[in-house]
Amino acid sequence: MITVEQADRIILTELRDYGTELVPFEEALGRVLAQNIVADRDLPPFNRATMDGIAIGFEAFSNGLRTFEIEGTQAAGDTPLDIQNGTECIEIMTGAALSSTVDTVIRYEDVEIAGGKAVVTVNSISKGQNIHLKGKDKKQDDVVASAGQKVTPAIVGLAASVGALELLVKKLPKVLIISSGDELVDVSDTPADYQIRRSNSYTVKAALSRIGLQADILHVPDNPVIIKQQLLYSLQSYDVLLLSGGVSMGKFDYIPKALAELEVTQLFHKVQQRPGKPFWFGTHADGALVFAFPGNPVATFMCMRRYFLPWLNAVLGLPNVKSFYAILSQDISFLQPLTYFLQVKLSFSEDGRMLAIPLEGNGSGDFANLADTDAFMELPAEKNNFKAGEVFRVWQF
Repeated sequence: MITVEQADRIILTELRDYGTELVPFEEALGRVLAQNIVADRDLPPFNRATMDGIAIGFEAFSNGLRTFEIEGTQAAGDTPLDIQNGTECIEIMTGAALSSTVDTVIRYEDVEIAGGKAVVTVNSISKGQNIHLKGKDKKQDDVVASAGQKVTPAIVGLAASVGALELLVKKLPKVLIISSGDELVDVSDTPADYQIRRSNSYTVKAALSRIGLQADILHVPDNPVIIKQQLLYSLQSYDVLLLSGGVSMGKFDYIPKALAELEVTQLFHKVQQRPGKPFWFGTHADGALVFAFPGNPVATFMCMRRYFLPWLNAVLGLPNVKSFYAILSQDISFLQPLTYFLQVKLSFSEDGRMLAIPLEGNGSGDFANLADTDAFMELPAEKNNFKAGEVFRVWQF
């Protein structure tokens, strides 16, 4: 049996490069950029008004002129209107492009308009005021979003603004979630008194879909022949297998033996932790990885969050942004020499510190308790008693 830290190190040595692919920019949310997005022209691409009002040449104002003849009215998207001399102005709307014949915008609040004339009612203005200058944000060919970051709604908008119809992103691994066990029936079935509906696969699938990874689902019965057949096909067809169940010490836990027969090298089996002690991890000769989690719902979910998602972030070149630290809100004791992943509700104290409020539940089978919690707090195996006010790592979900 290995420690949590050792399991971490082993898993993170098994990184893979799954290449890149082009996706439509509007479908790229949550993916990781594999190439910089650059501006196809200056941003903004023209001098644009940032206020509704009048556009003038500042020199006329500086020479004492306060009344201007209105040459025309220009909305955003209109062709820029010129003034013929300094005594004229253009009524202009926010977002409209400015002609080179004007260089200053005075807001409506500072003018009076009547009879085709605009009278400036303030004595002090600045040349170039209320104008967003061409190229002020970015110049043509400047990077507007760097490779190696997740595509956010803001980046989708940037891509649209520079005409990037497709974005080069890092490919996600092809993932299959496999549940096993004769006690599990389909969600649509009515279970017998000794059966339960399959739920672990859907929990993991939902968690992965939130980060843009669409995994497939398969269920196998407790039959060694069928398990081996299905695993053989799966190893040939997928990059990563996430298994739930069949890896403990029971007489019907056939999966480790089947994986060994299929030349999947076991890198570890059993981790010094609760929940999730029977966790099995290995790699196939062709490169596929197998994360085989215990079948208890909380154990499956915790191991997926604690081990698979950090691995995926590392593959994509992302930091593990959801791991941070919080303050334990009350005393907790855990007497076994295992790392304890305590279910907690996160909150903030009045002075802005993050608190972790324990909700211990009824063990690794108590998946209903997950609905009331936000994270797992990782309590180290070296201690048995954990005091309120101590700080420990948390894994938010």
